[in-house]
Amino acid sequence: MKHELRHMRAQGSGAIVNCSSLGGLAGIPGRASYHTSKHGVIGLTTSAALEYVPRGIRINAICPGTIDTPMVTGMIAKGELDLAEAEANQPINRLGTAEEIAQAVLWLCSPGASFAIGVALPVDGGYVAR
Repeated sequence: MKHELRHMRAQGSGAIVNCSSLGGLAGIPGRASYHTSKHGVIGLTTSAALEYVPRGIRINAICPGTIDTPMVTGMIAKGELDLAEAEANQPINRLGTAEEIAQAVLWLCSPGASFAIGVALPVDGGYVAR
């Protein structure tokens, strides 16, 4: 953000989307270190959003759920994550895709999200809505 903000301050506008996680919004046993970092991303996002919105810069975060990525594929291969269980834990009954995360980021950067400031947007198939 330090480097993004340097350019955005000079131009007087911009949008930043930080990547947190479902782990920034909900706890899961055995993942305290990971979740600590993701809560930190949300804290940074909300504080910076309030600091920079008067300068025309919007800052938000996305909080992806379980997404079909190489990291998740690796966790499944190592037996750290059961695919059927992961899908069953999502109200939408499937993993998310990288494209779905990209679409959420694009929306947060678009004029359509001009009133969204300091949001930690769950993109998680309904997990935190339960």
